[in-house]
Amino acid sequence: MTLNSEERNTLVLLRLQRAKETLEEAKGNIKMKYWRTAANRLYYACYYAVNALLIKNGHSAHTHSGVISLFGLHFVSKGLISMEQGKLYRNLFEKRQSSDYDEWIIIEESDVRPFIEPAERFIASIVDLINN
Repeated sequence: MTLNSEERNTLVLLRLQRAKETLEEAKGNIKMKYWRTAANRLYYACYYAVNALLIKNGHSAHTHSGVISLFGLHFVSKGLISMEQGKLYRNLFEKRQSSDYDEWIIIEESDVRPFIEPAERFIASIVDLINN
C-alpha cells in the first residue's frame, strides 16, 4: 500500500501515540507485578516507535524480524541511533519472545525493571529523530 504524505504523517503520529500508551501499560503492569505482560508491553512500546520511524522514512516490514533488520540497516548502522539502543531493542524483542512463548522461562522483576528507563530514552530518541 502506498501512502501519500498526509497519510504517512498521520500514521506516524498514531504509532507514536500508541508507543506512549503502551509504555504506560507496561508501567501499570509493573505496578501490578505482571512481569511477563510488562516485558511484552515494553517491547511493543519500542516496536511502535521504531515502526513510526520506518514509516516516516518510507520503509516497511511485515515481520518483527524485518522491523529489527530495517532499523539496524537504516538507523543503527548509520549512527543515527546508538549501538547500545539497537542492542536494547533486540534484547527487548528476545525478552518478549521468551515471556510470551517459553513456558519454562520465569520472568521476574529483575528481568523487567532495568528496561523501563532505557525504553523511555529509546522512545524519546526515536521521537527526536522523527521530529528532526
